[in-house]
Amino acid sequence: MNTSSLTPGLHAALVGLTFALLTIMFGQGMGIFFGLNEDAIKHRLKSSAMEVRETIYKGNDAAMKVVLDNSWTYMKRAHLHAGSMGTTAFALMIAIGLLGIPRVPALLLGLALGAGGLGYSLYWMWAGFRAPGLGSTGAAKESLKWLAMPTSGMFVLATLTVFILLLVALFSRPSPTSRPS
Repeated sequence: MNTSSLTPGLHAALVGLTFALLTIMFGQGMGIFFGLNEDAIKHRLKSSAMEVRETIYKGNDAAMKVVLDNSWTYMKRAHLHAGSMGTTAFALMIAIGLLGIPRVPALLLGLALGAGGLGYSLYWMWAGFRAPGLGSTGAAKESLKWLAMPTSGMFVLATLTVFILLLVALFSRPSPTSRPS
């Protein structure tokens, strides 16, 4: 494969594009895994909750069911976030390449988008697995705040940066219909 024909910005974003594609494949893989193993996943979540039924849930099966239902929702949320964030990251990195952004900013934006999307998707999956054993989705999210905050923050800031760069490009270039005098 000849990557020399890529713009410098797109070439620099290849690492981020790889992370974005991994994120998309993670989401697709989760979907396939869900389709083939939904009962096994739900059984794993319930087993985790049953281990702490008396200590954490105090025998309250209704409370345990709420956490189990929310845990499954978190699994689906991970799948959906991976698909959407991976695709968004990929598209934004193509925009980075088309804008001709210098190498280092393109590399950093690509990493923030690609790793941010993957990390945040993993956060939701991990929170879903942790919640039944902790007795609370809130406790699971709090225990993984160290992953959620930086990855979602990187993704949002990089998205905002690309938007600003697009606006700058839009308003700084002459329109195709204007001609120099």
